[in-house]
Amino acid sequence: MPVKTLPTGKLPNKLLQKFLNKIKIKDDRVILGPSVGEDVAVIKFGGSKLLMVKTDPVTFATDLIGWYAVNVNANDIATMGVRPRWFLATILLPEGSTEREAENIFDQVLQACNSLDISLVGGHTEITYDLKRPIIVGCMLGEADNHHVIATSGAKPGDDIVLTKGLAIEGISVLGREARQSLLSAGLTGDLIQRAADCLFSPGISVLKEALIAVKTAKVSAMHDPTEGGLSTGLWEIASAARVGIIVDEAKIPVLPECRDICDKLSLNPLGLLASGALIITLPSSETAKLTAALQENSINAAVIGSVVNAAEGLKMLTTKGTRELPLFQRDELARFLSSRDSGISPDAKRHKGRS
Repeated sequence: MPVKTLPTGKLPNKLLQKFLNKIKIKDDRVILGPSVGEDVAVIKFGGSKLLMVKTDPVTFATDLIGWYAVNVNANDIATMGVRPRWFLATILLPEGSTEREAENIFDQVLQACNSLDISLVGGHTEITYDLKRPIIVGCMLGEADNHHVIATSGAKPGDDIVLTKGLAIEGISVLGREARQSLLSAGLTGDLIQRAADCLFSPGISVLKEALIAVKTAKVSAMHDPTEGGLSTGLWEIASAARVGIIVDEAKIPVLPECRDICDKLSLNPLGLLASGALIITLPSSETAKLTAALQENSINAAVIGSVVNAAEGLKMLTTKGTRELPLFQRDELARFLSSRDSGISPDAKRHKGRS
């Protein structure tokens, strides 16, 4: 029987769930443990305090990798309605790296921490054998009083689904910074590519501000940071964690103009493109107007894109051609593009390879 290999990107949820089923937590201080769709562990510490813990690597980006590493880890702590406080970074550098390159990455991590009032408290650095590019594995911690935890599993039928900013901020910023020549060859202008790269800072990949506004303003049931696999995967993760169904309206999903142009040229689907910078918020419909008004007052765009329904209704998307299943991406569109580019096959050709 042939050995099945896995594509680049996150493990498929079905396989991940198989692994997670092996875990038996015996420590009753673990309030929230590992589960598909839940990105943060919650541990009871010292009576009235909760410790939030998150770890995430940055593997796609090389330019400003330190900035990405801090922000993507901070985002998941923020989805709990908690301010991230402490960061540790494991920085792996390829052979031949210079002192200047190492210092640049360290400075990026430190600057990103300072911008979010996070303390860099430790980590590890090394030159690693047979590594092609820098990789950072981050660990972020936050602290909260012992109150109701805002978990991904909190989404309830009847909730509205709100999306902030739009798609796909991190995906197009990585493409603008890592694949400029490929974008130019596809016919995209240098100005558009630069605007895409600048999305890293404006509107920015941090969701901390809007997450804290949300929990202060409204009775939020769940928040989720759509990262690898994009908005669509983020919605599937909410549905899995909360055991609910979801209906979204494709026409109401905000897609940044730069994202639309890049995805059209490269035959990518914005719904499956790395989407840090957008925040999914679910909450009772009676709370939605209050939330969106507060976000707008703080210059944060927000749109109601759908609703949470009973699990029996599945995951659906309303389109101009009728209702269909919400797309499920086995790998992020960025990973698909980069692997196709490196193999010399266009993403569109690879997508249709073998079809009649």
